Amino acid sequence: MNSKNTQLLAQEHQNEGVLQQNNANMKSLTMLVVTICWLSIIAEGYDLSVYGVVLPSLLQYAEWSLTPVQAGLIGSYSLVGLLLGNVIVGTVTDIIGRKATIVFSVILFSVTMGLCALAPSPFWFGLFRFIGGLGLGGIVPTATAMTMEYTPPKQRSLTNAILLTGYPLGGVLGAIIAPQLIPVYGWKVMFYIGVIPLLLVPFIIKFLPKSIIFLLSRNKTEEAERIASHFRIPVNLVMGFEGQKNSKETNSAGGLKALFTRGNIRATIFFWITLFLGLLMIYGLNTWLPEIMQKAGYSFDSSMAFFLTLNLSAAIGVVLGGAAADRRGYKRIIVIYYFFGAVSIALLSIKASLLLVYVLIAIAGAGAISPSLMMTGYVSKYFPSANRATALGLAMGVGRLGAIIGPIIGGYMIALQLPYIWSFYVFAICGLLALLATLLIPKHSGGKV
Repeated sequence: MNSKNTQLLAQEHQNEGVLQQNNANMKSLTMLVVTICWLSIIAEGYDLSVYGVVLPSLLQYAEWSLTPVQAGLIGSYSLVGLLLGNVIVGTVTDIIGRKATIVFSVILFSVTMGLCALAPSPFWFGLFRFIGGLGLGGIVPTATAMTMEYTPPKQRSLTNAILLTGYPLGGVLGAIIAPQLIPVYGWKVMFYIGVIPLLLVPFIIKFLPKSIIFLLSRNKTEEAERIASHFRIPVNLVMGFEGQKNSKETNSAGGLKALFTRGNIRATIFFWITLFLGLLMIYGLNTWLPEIMQKAGYSFDSSMAFFLTLNLSAAIGVVLGGAAADRRGYKRIIVIYYFFGAVSIALLSIKASLLLVYVLIAIAGAGAISPSLMMTGYVSKYFPSANRATALGLAMGVGRLGAIIGPIIGGYMIALQLPYIWSFYVFAICGLLALLATLLIPKHSGGKV
């Protein structure tokens, strides 16, 4: 072997070593970003689900004497804030960046949780829930966009699914601690616990990197290179995740306008419809399931166990669905989930053994909650990075209209003293319509998504 061939072989080994080191460093960075964003979403999930956990106690709180209709309206206040937060998150992120948006959001919803515990009346309680909702609206779109940026394309579906388990796990946390704490300390203790995520803020500030893609889009090349150097990765490694096609799309159309181009408008509309129906199911069930099950004759502890089962199965379902989506694509998996979710919710209207009720609720959690969470990953993969936060923020914003309506519908049905089975029928119909809307989303031009 001559010296020239020896040098070439040595260079190949060196390049391979650099590539392996870059991949190892990138894997560590991905884990760091996902962990921080996951903890933020757990905090959000606890905040959003805690109202359903305390609702039976709140309806019995003599000082406020709430009716089911009033309780349903209050349950929607934070979701109105979420709607506004989702709509404006793209604009806010454009001004202060993705990392700062996450920090601000966590501070806002954590502080207002404490204020809810101190609220002297339903008016102030509802107002603080609304303000906190503005912060909650910034978490999922921004955390998802950050996760997608720092995750290799082939791992995005599963990584995003793991990230979004934070939402139902927040609900699981509330369902676990409520039976131990509410009978002793009252419902307000659940909101005091909601202040704890403030402890996460210093870690976010110190360890979560800024968005390299965001910095480059603002011509802050030196800062982007400093961040890449700190984590020992080349800038073009992150940029390469977006692919050549996305770069072309970014140059042709950007932001809000790109969502309504001829190639995207149909997808945009059906994403909105699907998330509207899906979030109506999620927040309708998470707000009223404990109360509905008590109306059906189950105890408070049993209703909390059902609530825990609903959210735990959703967490498991979203991980399994995300892994399947990496192989089969999001659309097919989401359609299957919605079908089984709608069927199981409808079957809850039938008197059955306790074991079968748990099985049906578990399937309902995976089939109703998981696909709506996976839709955020579907939207994120469908649109390029430059439009991702805007597309996801607007889609979630429209979806929050359904989230707002869900608790109100549940409250009115209980106030009208309709049989509890009608609540399940309404949510099951929403699941079937969400399935249909998902089928109408056009095939992505980039292949299996």
